[in-house]
Amino acid sequence: MATPNPQAGAAAAVICPAPMKATSNGAFHHENPLDYSLPLLIVQICVVVGFTRLLAFICRPLRQPRVIAEIIGGLLLGPSAFGRNQKFLDTIFPKKSLTVLDTIANVGLLFFLFLVGLELDVRSIRRTGPKALAIAVCGITFPFILGVGTSFVLRATISKGVQPLAFIVFMGVALSITAFPVLARILAELKLLTTDVGSIAMSAAAVNDVAAWILLALAIAISGENTSPLISVWVMLCGAAFIVFAVYAIRPLLVIMAKRSLSGEPVKETYICFTLTLVLACSFLTDTIGIHALFGAFVVGIIVPKDGPFAGVLIEKIEDLVSGIFLPLYFVSSGLKTNVATISGGTSWALLALVIFNACFGKIVGTIVVAVSCKVPFRESLALGFLMNTKGLVELIVLNIGKDRKVLNDQAFAICVLMALFTTFITTPIVMAVYKPARRGAPYKYKTIQRKDLDTELRMLACFHSTRSIPTLLNLIESSRGTKNSGKLCIYAMHLMELSERSSAITMVHKARRNGLPFWNNKSDNDRNGNNDHMIIAFQAYGKLNKVNVRPMTAISDLTNIHEDICTSAHQKRAAMILLPFHKHQLVDGSMESLGGSFRHMNELVLSHAPCSVGILVDRGLGGASQVQASDVAYNIVVLFFGGRDCREALSYGMRMAQHPGISLTAVKFVAASGKSLAFGAKLVAVSADKQQKVVTEIDESEKQLDEELWKEFLGKSVKFEERLVESRSDIEVALREMSKSSLILVGRMPSVAPLVYNSDSAQLGPVGSFLASSEFSTTASVVVIQQYNPAADAHPLVMEEIEHSEEPDTPI
Repeated sequence: MATPNPQAGAAAAVICPAPMKATSNGAFHHENPLDYSLPLLIVQICVVVGFTRLLAFICRPLRQPRVIAEIIGGLLLGPSAFGRNQKFLDTIFPKKSLTVLDTIANVGLLFFLFLVGLELDVRSIRRTGPKALAIAVCGITFPFILGVGTSFVLRATISKGVQPLAFIVFMGVALSITAFPVLARILAELKLLTTDVGSIAMSAAAVNDVAAWILLALAIAISGENTSPLISVWVMLCGAAFIVFAVYAIRPLLVIMAKRSLSGEPVKETYICFTLTLVLACSFLTDTIGIHALFGAFVVGIIVPKDGPFAGVLIEKIEDLVSGIFLPLYFVSSGLKTNVATISGGTSWALLALVIFNACFGKIVGTIVVAVSCKVPFRESLALGFLMNTKGLVELIVLNIGKDRKVLNDQAFAICVLMALFTTFITTPIVMAVYKPARRGAPYKYKTIQRKDLDTELRMLACFHSTRSIPTLLNLIESSRGTKNSGKLCIYAMHLMELSERSSAITMVHKARRNGLPFWNNKSDNDRNGNNDHMIIAFQAYGKLNKVNVRPMTAISDLTNIHEDICTSAHQKRAAMILLPFHKHQLVDGSMESLGGSFRHMNELVLSHAPCSVGILVDRGLGGASQVQASDVAYNIVVLFFGGRDCREALSYGMRMAQHPGISLTAVKFVAASGKSLAFGAKLVAVSADKQQKVVTEIDESEKQLDEELWKEFLGKSVKFEERLVESRSDIEVALREMSKSSLILVGRMPSVAPLVYNSDSAQLGPVGSFLASSEFSTTASVVVIQQYNPAADAHPLVMEEIEHSEEPDTPI
């Protein structure tokens, strides 16, 4: 028996430290929690998530996707920046903890690639047109060739001794990738999804994504130490056999589960558990084959049926945890392997410039040449080139696999990471600079409810962002449809969705791309996609039961610019009024709670840029918590008439409502005492569409004449009316409180009236509307504050009207 060597044992102890225990006994037992794997992992997650979210907030004004912040965060936390402090690195990211960190990060990455596969619909790839297919093929081939050329330069300088074939393929893949999820996010933010540029870019990126994974599988198969060509062939054959097995053996099981998951019913927990376990099992299989565990997860995501609610529920179950917590860990794990300091000296910086130039030149020039040859205008071709140059997570996956398999050394890895960061960072600002699609539309006549021909069709765009306001909105629509003798009512019900980094939002964006922005949820789409959006179903059911033309729509955008979608859609659909939800909702105790400043700002922007009249609905439960049948409608509606353009629009809307047999309408005209005005000496400030404030000193006589003409027309309708003589601001308040039990109150936004509320966060509702929307006024009376479209104040329209531009509005049948 051999005698143990004490010196060898001591050396082994130094080289191989003892594994970390999972949990500590606590500080009171004089144990440092950071010496144990679980508390240290918790600290690492908190540091990574907090730091990357801070960077994402800083990058937001630059319109950068969150992946940019996460890549930068990984670099800064690594040896390139904060990691230069060895004490920080040894405390937060000690070497003995990296195995646990990498394992958790890669588990999260497995499920993220599963989500990417869920987003990628193979049917859309099969439907790719020849133009997009040509751009995709050239967008892969040209940069791949340049990547091969770049690999020879790197092998001659900083990557001597690496496997030639594997290095060539890895560099070709690194330069030819287009990040499909990141591109979808950028296109959605820039509102280019439904333009020709967006459609071509998304189709080409989908083809590019699949081709990149095939090339990556090839690169992995031929890499590795002491790998013979025969082993590489076996790896590729087994990988192909796995795909066949997944399609013909695993997919039928998933199809059965998807068919048994009915729309509107919860998906069985067993199905969810089985699918997630299947992701891990297939990842194990592909890792055993020698491709990579990520391929198994990605393939399962692709073969999951996209019809029905099954795929959507899977996304909802895992997206927040994976994208919000685990995925940033992967970026930091990558950043800890990246040391920018290795890029030193003129040769290294020249190689970095060469890699960036070849990556950009290959994608941009290759795409532009093919696009122009396919008769795409040059500016659109230029935008396509920069869009196709977008890198992201898949790029980092390729680079990390290459580094783990010793195909890329530290310097080549750092150069490629900086290349991916640079090419993605420049995409958004350059595309914004070179390509801004003009919004053009044909002029249309009826942009207000007030009109001479009352038999014309009334088109309204009704917006909502939660289920809470749907019953009131439906009851308001029912009240607006008048009688059979009046003009028809056409409603476009727009669901406002905030665009986020979540996979479900990106999935909705893909639907928007297929159907147009905002996309239409028609019956065939619901049947095909298993749409379980109860908001949409509610409007569809109302339209069928009451024979009202209702067309549900969905706008997906950032709340800072979603007003562009609202105003553009209103013009496209030739709407006479946009109905917006108030930025507050009523609580059980009757008080009003704000939904946030973003919704208030959205309403202000719509008021400034709307191509038609605008109504803001303060919802206090018109008709109760459910939709009221047409035969059961019994509402007491009051119109407050102070005079002016907006009040005339409110009165015109009330006159239409009065035609409904279940509506009891009362119009109250406020009149000041002789020699006085309703301003009662207060300084009145009118805000125009271009945000300029104008002090109103006196009421225009022509406006008074228009007020009198409409009031006389109203008096001839045989409806209730009264005139209120008021001598002070308090008289107006008293009169309004008498109407607090009404079902609905209609009022103009900017009448010439003294402000009734000071220091209000609802100033956009005007002097009277802000008082009616306050919690002190009422707990039962809903309010619609109306602004009439004023062509003279429409200084900055979002849609430029051209007589030559011909378009037909999408009228529901």
